[in-house]
Amino acid sequence: MTIALFSLFYLLLSFLGGRRPSLPWSKPGRGRWLQIGIALAAALLLAGLEEALGLAGVVSTVVEGILRAGLIVAAAYIGLWLLLGAYLLLWEGLNFLNGLIPLGMRSDAKKVAAISRQFGLDVNPYAMVSELPVGMQQRVEIVKALYRQADILILDEPTAVLTPQEAEELFQVMRSLIDQGKSIIFITHKLKEVLRVADRILVLRGGRMVGEALPKQATEASLAAMMVGREVILTVEKERVAAGEAVLQVENLAAVDERGHPVLRGVSFEVRAGEVLGIAGVQGNGQTELVKALTGLYRVGSGRARIEGVDITDASPRQVSELGVAHVPEDRVKDGLVLSYPIYDNMILGSYYRPPFARGLLIDEDAVHRQAVDLVQTFDVRTPSIATPVRNLSGGNMQKVIVARELSRPIKLLIASQPTRGLDVGSIEFIHKRIIEKRNDGAAVLLVSAELDEIMSLSDRIAVMYEGKILYTVDAAQATREELGLWMAGGPTHPLHGGETLERQPA
Repeated sequence: MTIALFSLFYLLLSFLGGRRPSLPWSKPGRGRWLQIGIALAAALLLAGLEEALGLAGVVSTVVEGILRAGLIVAAAYIGLWLLLGAYLLLWEGLNFLNGLIPLGMRSDAKKVAAISRQFGLDVNPYAMVSELPVGMQQRVEIVKALYRQADILILDEPTAVLTPQEAEELFQVMRSLIDQGKSIIFITHKLKEVLRVADRILVLRGGRMVGEALPKQATEASLAAMMVGREVILTVEKERVAAGEAVLQVENLAAVDERGHPVLRGVSFEVRAGEVLGIAGVQGNGQTELVKALTGLYRVGSGRARIEGVDITDASPRQVSELGVAHVPEDRVKDGLVLSYPIYDNMILGSYYRPPFARGLLIDEDAVHRQAVDLVQTFDVRTPSIATPVRNLSGGNMQKVIVARELSRPIKLLIASQPTRGLDVGSIEFIHKRIIEKRNDGAAVLLVSAELDEIMSLSDRIAVMYEGKILYTVDAAQATREELGLWMAGGPTHPLHGGETLERQPA
C-alpha cells in the first residue's frame, strides 16, 4: 500500500511541472510545501496502520476525501460517483458541496458563469442539479475544481457513465483545460481513450510504475502487455451461431423503488439459447433493478418473467438458481462473496446443500476442498491457498472466484451484470472467453454492461435501456457506436436532440 501511495504522489508531483501548488489557507512564503508534506506523511502513516490492523480502504478513503474537499487545492479528484446536491441550484451548492462554507453566495453564480465561459464548459449556474444529465453533472464537478483554483484535475474513469457523445464532449473540455495551463491525470482502463487524449502515458501494476510511453510510440497491445506483464488478446473471437429456442422471456415488467419512482417501465425481451443479448445503457437506467428482479432479489409490481415457460416472477434466488440460472452480480463484494470466508467456502455458496457437498445434515469438507482446488486451477485464481479469505484477493481474482462458482455447473442461462468492472485487461480477457464458451455450449446469456465496447464485442443482439425502458434492439453486427450512443441518451428524436423520445425495436 505504501508503494502505491508513493506512486500516486509521484504522479501528482510529476504533473506539477515545477509549479508550486497553493492551499486554501496559504499564502506565498508561509510553508505550503510543509503543509503538503504533513498531508502526505499522514497518508503514509495511515498506510502503515491499515496494513498492521487490517483496516481495508482507510487510506484511499482519507486521500480521496482530502482531494474532494479541496484541502489540497493543487489537485482536485473527480471520481465515478459524483458528489452533488440533487435539490440545489448549481451556484447555491457550490461551497456547500466543497464542505468548507455552509452555503453558496449569490456572487458564486457569476463566478460559475465566468469559469464556464473561460473553459468552454457550458454550465448554467441556475440549473437544478437533479435535472442535469450525467455528462453535465461531471462538468459541474470540473467547475467546482476550477472554482477552488485547482491546477491538477484527477479524472478517475470519467467516461464510465457517459454516452459516446458525452465522452467526446468531455475530451474537448479536457483539451481546453490543457490549452489554458491546467494539468490532467486521466485514470482509465480504456486503451483507445488513453491513446486518443494523453500527451504522456504512465502504466502502474501492483502499485508500481512499470512503464512510460508517448501515444505515438504506443499501441493498445503494447500498453496491455505492460499492464498485465504478458501478451493479451484484445479482440473477442466468436463464431456466428444460429440461436435456439427462447430460454428467458420477459413481458411488460414494471417496478418502483422505495420512494415510489418507476425504475422498470414495461420491459419486454427474450434471450434465446446460444446467443448473448447485451443490455447497453448509462448506469442508473434500470439495469440494476432488472437483473435483481430476474434473480429473485427485487419485487416487481407487474409483468412476468419465465425461464423455459416456468414463471420466476416471484421466485426466490434459490428457486431461480435451481432452474439452471447462473448469476454474476454487479457488486461482487456485496452480493457475490462473503469476504471473511475462505475461497473454498465461497466456491460452494448456493450449492452447499446439494451433493456432492452435502452428506445428510453435514458438509463433506473433502469434496469442498477438491472442488476448490480444481476450480482455482481451471479458472486461474491467483492465491497462495484455497483457505485464503477472499477479502485478501485482488478484484480480478475475486471475480474469478464468482465466475468459477457460477459456471462450474450445467446452466441454461447466464445473467452477467458488469462482469469486468474494475478489472485489468488480463482478467477482462479471461472473463470474456468464459462467457463466449457458455454461449457456444448452448446457454443463453444476458449481459448487462456500461462498457459499450464490451457490449458490442460480446453480444449477438443489443438492447438499449433508458429510464427503465427498452428503447431499441438491434443485431450486433449492424450496430454502430454513434447510433447506440444516441439511444443511450434517449433516442435520436429525444428532446435533447430536438424532438420527442421514439421507441424502436427492430430486432
